[in-house]
Amino acid sequence: MAEAKKKGGGEASTSGGGGGNGGRGESLVRDCGPRESTCGYCKSGALTKLSHGLRSQSLTVDDYQALIDRGWRRSGCYLYKPDMEKSCCPSYTIRLKASEFVPSKEQIRVSKRMQRFVDGTLDVKKTDKLTHELDSSGESCNIATESPVVDGGGKDETNQFMHFLSEKINNSVQVSMKSEEFPSDIQLPKAFIKRVVPAKRNLQADNSEELIFSCNIAFQISATLRRFKKDFQHTESSALSIAEILASHSKQTVEARGLSVRACNGHINFYSLTKQPDLIDPRGGIISKTAPTEIICGARESQRHRFEIRLKQSSFDYEEYSLYKKYQLTVHNDTPDHVTESSYKRFLVDTPLIYIPPNDNNAAVPPCGFGSFHQQYLVDGKLIAVGVVDILPKCLSSKYLFWDPDFAFLSLGKFSALQEIKWVNETQLRCPSLQYYYLGYYIHTCNKMRYKAAYRPSELLCPFRYQWVPYDISKPLLDRKKYVILSDYATSQNGESLLLNVLGSRMENLRFSDNESDSEANGADLNNVLIGVRADVRRRFKDLRHAFNPSRRKFLESQIQRYVRAVGTELSEKMVYSLH
Repeated sequence: MAEAKKKGGGEASTSGGGGGNGGRGESLVRDCGPRESTCGYCKSGALTKLSHGLRSQSLTVDDYQALIDRGWRRSGCYLYKPDMEKSCCPSYTIRLKASEFVPSKEQIRVSKRMQRFVDGTLDVKKTDKLTHELDSSGESCNIATESPVVDGGGKDETNQFMHFLSEKINNSVQVSMKSEEFPSDIQLPKAFIKRVVPAKRNLQADNSEELIFSCNIAFQISATLRRFKKDFQHTESSALSIAEILASHSKQTVEARGLSVRACNGHINFYSLTKQPDLIDPRGGIISKTAPTEIICGARESQRHRFEIRLKQSSFDYEEYSLYKKYQLTVHNDTPDHVTESSYKRFLVDTPLIYIPPNDNNAAVPPCGFGSFHQQYLVDGKLIAVGVVDILPKCLSSKYLFWDPDFAFLSLGKFSALQEIKWVNETQLRCPSLQYYYLGYYIHTCNKMRYKAAYRPSELLCPFRYQWVPYDISKPLLDRKKYVILSDYATSQNGESLLLNVLGSRMENLRFSDNESDSEANGADLNNVLIGVRADVRRRFKDLRHAFNPSRRKFLESQIQRYVRAVGTELSEKMVYSLH
């Protein structure tokens, strides 16, 4: 938000346009202060979970992005930030760069299991007996891998061609290993081609071409090499050079099939030499420009079951609520009086985020827009799962997942996670800033919450300086101590953990401190905090000091000082601190 404009009497007013947010609205928050509660993870029964709370009437997606990058999360319109050092189970924000995601064998099996179910070749009874897993986490970790391409047995020429291209890329990897361009002593991930939806085909193509297929194998190979090869240089250009190598090896074979292949920002892209609108099944992934729902995944005629994924803006839907109630009663053993429509709305429907619609002329906004969404998973028209997510300028943030217990054999928690990572990868073609998948909180002291680290390579947010630290560095530290200032550690060139800076004191009095100036911590720089005096009046705190008597001013300064420590100086000057 821009510096407030002066009006008569020294008042400063900001309209809903919020100049500094590029017309994206205004963030209005009310400070709820510290809160103590019982912990649902260790279940100690005592008030050992400490946090700072804000209630928000409206919140821009840019400000919420900045808040979650300081360790905040939201539950409905209530925002909270755990007091990491004082709480029994420290909650570290965890994220993953989607383009670098390397699926595990188990995650690949989950994708293949869903494909077999859709094709009608899955033995449901046998699978149900083997999987026996209920995803009972409070916050779903939802990530998407490239789903393995299934040969349609001659019925789906597009899938067969995608399978052909995948094999050609994999052959190029083998050639590169034999020529020692890649190391040959480790197993590298397999390539899976994805098709580009029609709405996005012209974004990365020349006027005479159309982008048809894309593959992100270069990022996966780069991540694998960094993990297993200590001498592998961690540079941004590594994925770019790998993509160039594989594209050059595949060029002759691909061009013989009427396509061109080029490396583009680490992706291997396949283009048609002329416009070919009928090459791809038009039902798979078309984005409706008029309807509020985005069809992410459509059905093929060759499938036994009709499977769809739909993305819609957050709103109350009775079918979703009924599924949520069934999930909570069956999986979490809640009592019916705790699963009401009103509690469901407060938790998963209500949102302070200001929706930013898509704009054909603005590549910085994804086709669905920014805001809060429900991602629906349907089989034969029946709703089987709902992922509640926030789509922000830099990330898709997973909030919660609920699913039909009758479909537990599909491991829907893992599958939905894989689909959300896939969505980030695909959306990045349209919205380059949207690169990350946020999995909520990682709680090392709770075994049930450690599953989030299975999506690799991930990073944890340092609770002191708000810098991102690789999980592989963080884990041995957290094995020894539950609260760690992770940014004290970094990775040296040989991959070993290096202690950069050890604080002489843990400064126990700084409960919400960060790397900002001492003057902020001492409350000396509160002048530019933006205050909401009335519904339409905004003033800087420096212009309000004289309006209060000494005792009231001292109390207000202590409250605002605590608020600035929690949200940081920059946000305190952009968001409106409501006095009501």
